[in-house]
Amino acid sequence: MVSGIRRNDLKKDVEIVTDRGTMVARLSDSTPLHRDNFLRLVKTHFYDGISFHRVIKGFMIQAGEPRTKASKDSSYKRDDRIAAEFRKSMFHRKGVLAAAREGDASNPSKASSYSQFYLVQGRVHTDFSLDSTETYRLNGRKLPPAHREVYKTLGGSPHLDQNYTIFGELVSGLEVIDKIADVKTTGKEGGDRPTEIIRIRKMRLIKRK
Repeated sequence: MVSGIRRNDLKKDVEIVTDRGTMVARLSDSTPLHRDNFLRLVKTHFYDGISFHRVIKGFMIQAGEPRTKASKDSSYKRDDRIAAEFRKSMFHRKGVLAAAREGDASNPSKASSYSQFYLVQGRVHTDFSLDSTETYRLNGRKLPPAHREVYKTLGGSPHLDQNYTIFGELVSGLEVIDKIADVKTTGKEGGDRPTEIIRIRKMRLIKRK
């Protein structure tokens, strides 16, 4: 177990307090490397004061870049990575918590960023759009019927499945994703940087309900 993580921590949820509201995330025991790393970062207050630096409406909101924080963390190294932990049962429905990463060209093993994460907003799909995703984005790989039903009701971003590690999901606060995703973005860096700073005020472990 990662230094600083207690067994009791594994039974707690993560409260994410932002400028747009509060979310509560539950981490997955199926992805222990990512779970323990995230717990350690939360317990050391790494995310407190960090902003959402990438927002794409209908897709996701992303945070965890230490350069967006007022007080810098000198222990962070931009090339730190975590081995991918893909699980077939975990898919990119709205509200999942997943690790960002560098692209395939420089990162063929699809290892995850040490600190950057995203929360999926996605969109509601049709059978036609899901068929198209399977053909053109998933190289013909078929989405399980149960996953397709969720994508057609709750929504999500199926083209990311088995390409980025999911390590948790929101148990409350889905509406906060929508609020953050609604902010205006600038034309810089692909047009996905918010024009106003939206920070994570704090993250902390709380008793699981």
